[in-house]
Amino acid sequence: MCWKTLLLLLLCYDAQATLSHRWSRAVLFPAAHRPKRSSSVPLNPILQSSLEEVQLLYEFLLAELEIGPDLKISIKDEELASLRKAADFHTICNDVIPKSIPDIRRLSASLSSHPGVLKKEDFERTALTLAYVAYRTALSQGHQKDVWAQALLSLFQALRHDLMRSSGPRASP
Repeated sequence: MCWKTLLLLLLCYDAQATLSHRWSRAVLFPAAHRPKRSSSVPLNPILQSSLEEVQLLYEFLLAELEIGPDLKISIKDEELASLRKAADFHTICNDVIPKSIPDIRRLSASLSSHPGVLKKEDFERTALTLAYVAYRTALSQGHQKDVWAQALLSLFQALRHDLMRSSGPRASP
């Protein structure tokens, strides 16, 4: 009877560890895992799957971007905007990354307590959030500029910390 109880407790512990790990994956960018009814965009879009796509993302960021009054981001260059990956870029920038100070602070707090190295898509989204916050910081004035600058600094520190962790010495098994 005692070994059955022990086996049951071990099974429950294993199930709890598996479920809590699975549910903690979507914490950083929950909007990436929420389907939109009016959109045909894939769930959890990712921009960088190859070196060519990394270069394309760089081109998107170097191209003239426009942020409208409704905070929607678009690529002004029509040729770049017509590419298939531009739709994913548009979705990530407009539907996934946080754009309000409270949401950005929440992301920064989650990043500071995130165990291990960020997944590729989380790093990508954090970098795009950093670019958005830098743009908003440049456009802001007075107290708002200070608030955006603090958000920019905390995101930068989180990305730097992740890069330091990922480039650090690896423990041998």
